[in-house]
Amino acid sequence: MEKSSVVNAEIELLTAIKNADVSALENILHDDLLFSLPSGQTITKEFDLNTYRSGKMKIDFLEASDQIINCIGDTAIVSVAVLLKGSYDNNPLDGVFRYIRVWKQFGEDLKVIAGSCTELK
Repeated sequence: MEKSSVVNAEIELLTAIKNADVSALENILHDDLLFSLPSGQTITKEFDLNTYRSGKMKIDFLEASDQIINCIGDTAIVSVAVLLKGSYDNNPLDGVFRYIRVWKQFGEDLKVIAGSCTELK
């Protein structure tokens, strides 16, 4: 797996998140995804997609920085800081979050299979 393909996949993912593009997220996220939120709650792909479908998750601004990518065989681990502004369930989101995402190659596709996020404030 090449870092450039992971960089492109990350851009695609962040664009889909910012635009609440559920169909793009359905393709990017693996069906068996597990993701840990800053609260410690672990969510699934379906839970995540439903936050966008329902309109609970609204992203007004998103900017990634400090990205580190390690490729190991058909898997890549990404660490990235993301400045987020928006709201979740009418509660404001405004901060810098550190994401760890695990991407895995499936044929021609890269999919997120796991991740977590913590607030850096």
